[in-house]
Amino acid sequence: MIVTIYLIILIYFILGGTGFYFINRKKEKPEARRNWIKFITYFIIIHTLFLAIVFSTRAFQVIGLLIVLAGLLEIFRLFSRSGYTGKGYFFLSLLIFMAFGAGFILFSTLDSYLILFTFLVLSVFDAFSQICGQLMGKRKILPSISPSKTAEGLLGGMMMALLSSFLLRGLLENSINKTIILAAGIILFAFAGDTATSWYKRKYGVKDFGKIIPGHGGVLDRFDSLIAGGAFVALLQMFF
Repeated sequence: MIVTIYLIILIYFILGGTGFYFINRKKEKPEARRNWIKFITYFIIIHTLFLAIVFSTRAFQVIGLLIVLAGLLEIFRLFSRSGYTGKGYFFLSLLIFMAFGAGFILFSTLDSYLILFTFLVLSVFDAFSQICGQLMGKRKILPSISPSKTAEGLLGGMMMALLSSFLLRGLLENSINKTIILAAGIILFAFAGDTATSWYKRKYGVKDFGKIIPGHGGVLDRFDSLIAGGAFVALLQMFF
């Protein structure tokens, strides 16, 4: 099962790399280079988390905790750099993030197959939203919050993620319908989490939370959707 899933991941990376090739053909060399750095960094991140989930859930728990702590630091840092403006907005954002962060930490303790399913669906949604958006995107859906998001990118990412949930259904004991519904919820929360962090950045006038991850920005720039989607799955496990 795990070998088959890994082969699926490699196929997706080949498709993604092909998409980046066509995207970069129309870009200037510096921007194309940044795109390839982003792709390579993403490859390393996906493999690191995949190995942690499959071979050491304790390692993934530690990584999850570090992601949440780094996210808190980035939220505080933007607030301080703004001269501590928008205190009400900051504290509301902080409470929301802490709730989702706690949910994500709980998520990291769940069954490894459920974690792996969620992680892969989120990764496919995130990656192919960007690729489809850059290849075909024309209709902007949140121009004032996240100018790069397009309807075509969102639809492409959703379709690929839902297809992936069907291919990965062997990780769960759910029916096909329940698997698709679970994947749809994960996608919805991932999109909401990504949008919320974009909104926070625009509020404080920055493009990225930081520069710690080459080609991606800060920790929240890379893991916002994973935190939100993971928290959603943890919430389902708690109450349903």
